[in-house]
Amino acid sequence: MRLRILGAAGEVTGSCYLLENGDSRVLVDFGLHQGRNDDDRNREPFPVVPQSLTAVVLTHAHLDHTGRVPLLVKGGYGGKVWCTLPTAELTDVLWRDAARLMQEEAEWKTRKNRRKGLEDVEPLYSAEDVDQALRRLAPVGYDQLLEVAPNIRVRFRDAGHILGSSILEFWMIDGAQEVKVVFSGDLGPQETVMEKSPACIEDADYVVIESTYGDRLHKTNLESRDEFRDVLRQALKGRGKVLIPTFVVDRAQRVLYELMLLRQEGDLPPDVPVFFDSPMGVRATEIYRRHTDLLSSEIQERIHKGIDPFALENLQYVAEPEASREINDVRHALVMAGSGMCTGGRIVHHLKHNLWNESCHVIFVGYQAQGTLGRRLVDGDKILRIAGEDVTVKAQLHTINGFSAHADRRDLLRWARNFRNGPLFIVTHGESKSSQALAEGLKEEGFRAEVPAVGQEFSLESGQSFSPAVIVSEAFAERSRRTIQAQILGDIADLALSIRESGDSISDEMAGLLQTSRMLLRLVRQQSAQEEEKAG
Repeated sequence: MRLRILGAAGEVTGSCYLLENGDSRVLVDFGLHQGRNDDDRNREPFPVVPQSLTAVVLTHAHLDHTGRVPLLVKGGYGGKVWCTLPTAELTDVLWRDAARLMQEEAEWKTRKNRRKGLEDVEPLYSAEDVDQALRRLAPVGYDQLLEVAPNIRVRFRDAGHILGSSILEFWMIDGAQEVKVVFSGDLGPQETVMEKSPACIEDADYVVIESTYGDRLHKTNLESRDEFRDVLRQALKGRGKVLIPTFVVDRAQRVLYELMLLRQEGDLPPDVPVFFDSPMGVRATEIYRRHTDLLSSEIQERIHKGIDPFALENLQYVAEPEASREINDVRHALVMAGSGMCTGGRIVHHLKHNLWNESCHVIFVGYQAQGTLGRRLVDGDKILRIAGEDVTVKAQLHTINGFSAHADRRDLLRWARNFRNGPLFIVTHGESKSSQALAEGLKEEGFRAEVPAVGQEFSLESGQSFSPAVIVSEAFAERSRRTIQAQILGDIADLALSIRESGDSISDEMAGLLQTSRMLLRLVRQQSAQEEEKAG
């Protein structure tokens, strides 16, 4: 019995794990990489042969957990893809939108390539591939125990992250030995606004736990609401545009709910138009309305009083591209648009046309992964290339972390304390600093914790006295090294450009550091050239 870590190690996207027990092979999640070099990484050879898989099990609908499943089916996988019913409904929305964006981007790149005499670009997958993948979905209910492969059973538990999100409890049987592996998926906060609190689980041999915010604490719900109200009041005072990049599943519904409360309380004037610029925004919100029984007591209390938590006065859903472009002519408005990390979607268009304006405010309400446009904005880059054009950033930027659907460090440790039998925690789905911080916190609580590398394998045994055998695949280790190196070089290039374009004076001491950095980079280049020459 083995567990292989195939993604989301040292980063928060590309979630993917493989459980093996005899001839049974179960893939847990198969998500898109989002951030720097994402297209190249998503096109890399599969970490497993699709036809060799017995089953695929999904924790929730977000694309960093499900976005490569259509590619897997396109590559030959013909088995079931198990998930909750809301996850199946939301993946229908998200996969179709992803395929549309991929097609548009491929067409744009193809036009550029043809002018240079280069080859056409094909999208990662098509709408037809999505149709095939949707036929593989097998929806199940929470707390139902089922066998997804010979000698591998699973139970879905509510993770409290987004609608339909799941903690997965796996039982693997080999003769007289039984091993239990728990995948946290993405965990929601312990005190929630949208979803219910994460399910409590008390026993396991191994727990694969996310660590997105493993080194940080969120503000309380009340503090976050006060912060959002203050930021919005400040932003609207200037009578400019207010842009909110948002994930259209869960985060958009949360923002709609908060805006509804603010409008009821008079903090969002009725004359301020609110645009939800997302073709799939209406569909995702309707799915939430169909499953209100899975939402928090706060939301259900509103519904019981006859209040639609997602209905906002003067809200305008924008579907057609032309209507989206017409928002450019509206000087004073609040615009919600995807994607949440600004990696694509209509928010890119709005940023391009508004970031130069000092009266524009951008409010980030979600995590911004390394290498994304959103992360570069949050990190303070002043000149960005957006949709083929250099844009100087003069807009005012704000970050509201308390709206996150992810548990923070306190929540993660509180959830972990429920385990009574001392499992090994395998800490993934976080940047290295965050994962290491959570691992140290778990050790301080008396648990064992490992931070794995991509390609690492764990030989699974039940009981307390084992020492996990760890194997790192050379192919995966090399791929991980290349990915990290590409990220480092990209960050260096971004920082150098930012310093150059800022126009700020540099002290002699800082200039000396820059000269040292230049010398080191030249040494790296010379060494790389020599190694390549020897290899050739």
